[in-house]
Amino acid sequence: MAVRRYLDQRLKLHHLRAVEAIVAQRSILKAAAVIGVSQPALTKTLRELEDILQQRLFDRLPRGVRPTEAGTLLAQSARRILAELRRLDEALDHIADPEGGTVAIGTLPVAATAVLPGALTRLKAEHPGIGVRLEQGRTEELLPKLAAGEIDLIVGRLYEPAAPDGFSREPLWEEPISILARADHPVFAGGPPKPEELRRYDLVLPTVSQRVGQEIDTVLDMLALEPTPSLRSSSYGFIREMLHATDLISVMPRLMMAGDLLRGTLRVVPLPIPAPPRPAGLILPRDRPLAPAGAAFVACLRAHVAEIGQRGLADITSADKRRGKSDRTRRRNQG
Repeated sequence: MAVRRYLDQRLKLHHLRAVEAIVAQRSILKAAAVIGVSQPALTKTLRELEDILQQRLFDRLPRGVRPTEAGTLLAQSARRILAELRRLDEALDHIADPEGGTVAIGTLPVAATAVLPGALTRLKAEHPGIGVRLEQGRTEELLPKLAAGEIDLIVGRLYEPAAPDGFSREPLWEEPISILARADHPVFAGGPPKPEELRRYDLVLPTVSQRVGQEIDTVLDMLALEPTPSLRSSSYGFIREMLHATDLISVMPRLMMAGDLLRGTLRVVPLPIPAPPRPAGLILPRDRPLAPAGAAFVACLRAHVAEIGQRGLADITSADKRRGKSDRTRRRNQG
């Protein structure tokens, strides 16, 4: 016999915020700090929830908690409901101020340092009333948030999904792995360098995600460049200074240094091998259209990407001229 829980009458928003925070933090103590309540108060809210649902929501572990099947189910619904309320709040703001609104952008690390600064600068100049929420992460971390409506879109490298996942992927540009050096570096003295000429110079390499790191290692292997004695850093500022001040060269997605390339203080060293394709662009949900603020951001991103392409820093794909609606990227023209 089905149990009547009367969730529409008994569940409150603070219940949803509580379970979402506990699942995210995997700790009642940490979740209490995040949502600004005491641990006893959050524990009481959790007991109320379990009483309403007549289900245990979390298993207590030596360190923290783990959601049960019911807890995971409730957290997924909570994220969708809270995201819809945030979207409603933003839509009401847009009614009050048609030039305003907020766009929530998920970004992969390379895009965060490459195309986003220029796109957001353009957005602020053209639409000063639009607010921006940025969340940086890996694709597998951002996709659930896109599905739940917590973010409006994802900008960055388009990795091929293992199976169709219901998202639209639209390639806009290429993020080739390139060799970078200062504009007056000796490597530019002659014609395109041979691999043995590149091996004369020490490397400074970025500390990046596993996927990007593997792609960098692939190019290093193809060129027989030895990364062992190289400098590695997660600080783009440090890498920039080393490139500008020394004869070090770097191997990375070239748009990580888009600003310096546009200013002409760094240059791309011609690769003596074909660079593996690395399409990048937008990931969008199929089941909801972009709000006006999101559409305005996409327009500014397209314009900035077009400018980068005109300056010869990246190959621009045909998808910047026509909208794509595909779970996959391999059928797209990757420039």
